[in-house]
Amino acid sequence: MCARCASRARRHAAAAEPPALPCTRAMRVVSIDPAIRNTGYAVLEGDHRDPQALDYGTLSLPRNLPQSACLLEIHRHVCGLIERWQPDELAIEGIIYVQSHRTAIAMGSARAATVLAAAMHGLPIMEYPPTCVKLATVGRGGALKQQVAFMMRALLHLQETPAPDAADALAIGYAHLAAADPLRAHLFKERKYI
Repeated sequence: MCARCASRARRHAAAAEPPALPCTRAMRVVSIDPAIRNTGYAVLEGDHRDPQALDYGTLSLPRNLPQSACLLEIHRHVCGLIERWQPDELAIEGIIYVQSHRTAIAMGSARAATVLAAAMHGLPIMEYPPTCVKLATVGRGGALKQQVAFMMRALLHLQETPAPDAADALAIGYAHLAAADPLRAHLFKERKYI
C-alpha cells in the first residue's frame, strides 16, 4: 500500500469506518539520465497502456563548478524529486561504452549520486541499457537523440519536444512502464534491479 493510501486507511480506522479499499493507483517512477553537467530527469505515472509525464527537465550545472559540487547538486536534486513526487521506483540508464576513461568515471560518479539518493529513500532501482530504451521507444536500438525526443513528444502527448537529456529521461521512464506489457517483455531481458 502506498503512503497516500496508508494515510487514508489510518484516517478511516480512527473514524471507525469500513476499511479502505486496496491501493489501485498507477505506478509512479522517477527516471534519470545521469551526467555531470546535464542530468535529465522525468517523473512518469501510469502503466504500459497510459503513461503520463508529470514532470521532466534537465539539471544543468555550470562548467566552473567542481565535479564534487556537481555530484552534491545531482544528489540533492534527485532527493528533492523523490520527496516531492513519492515514486514507487527509480529507473536509470545503464553505463554506456565511452572512448575516454575520464568520461566513464564522471558518468559513473553522476550515476552513483543518483543511486545513492534512491537507496537512501528505500526505492527499488531498475537499470536499463540505452539500446533497450531506444528499442522500446523508437523501435530500433540505434536511434538518434532527435528521434527519441520526437517519439517522447508523440507517445506522452507533450506540448513541445523535450530537450535531449530530458527526452532520454522520459524514454527511460517510458521503457520502465512499458516493461509491464507482456507483449513487449522480450525487449527488456537486459534490464536489472541494482
